[in-house]
Amino acid sequence: MTSNTKISLTVLAVIAVVVTGILLLNRSETPQPTSATAPAAQLVRPDSHRLSTAADGKVTVVEFLDLECEACAAAYPGVEKLRAEYADKVTFVMRYFPIPSHRNAELAARAVEAAAKQGKLEGMYKLMYETQPQWGEQSVSQRATFVGFARQLGLDVKAFETALDAQATIDRVLVDRNDGVALGVRGTPTFFVNGVPFSGRPTYEGLKAAVDAELAK
Repeated sequence: MTSNTKISLTVLAVIAVVVTGILLLNRSETPQPTSATAPAAQLVRPDSHRLSTAADGKVTVVEFLDLECEACAAAYPGVEKLRAEYADKVTFVMRYFPIPSHRNAELAARAVEAAAKQGKLEGMYKLMYETQPQWGEQSVSQRATFVGFARQLGLDVKAFETALDAQATIDRVLVDRNDGVALGVRGTPTFFVNGVPFSGRPTYEGLKAAVDAELAK
């Protein structure tokens, strides 16, 4: 082997090491969802919103959702059907995960949270999905629309707007989103059934099968 060949091989080896190092440094630090059970304390916090609560606590379904997400709206009827069928057997937990590219997703989450201050979380949550085609995918703020929803639900509008803008409300939404990121949530809707990430399309049939499997244990 000539000296020039040795030098060339050495240079190529150094380049390979440098490129590998750059790739490792630029790799996302956020974990991907796995089949492992998620940490309970991070998956459901004491103040997490429970849409339904089972007395025995045997099965818990957690959904990280974006109220502007069309896939979440598509999953919503199935989730509601499951809630009706398993009202006393399964705990359903709703957690906010607004996607930054959705212009009004965080504001919608804050609107639901502000409604919760007046005991109308579920009413606002349902109204968001049922009217999503009207306000979703808009490039301008839908604040006036959401204030109109508050009025429609009979809320104290002034108190609603105060809560909507409160830093505590913003922080509450971000806690949910940060927990989702830490748990490896990449998109919405993402479901966990008894702490295990649900794989596949979140259809009624698929989620029902996962729930039934846990209830049968």
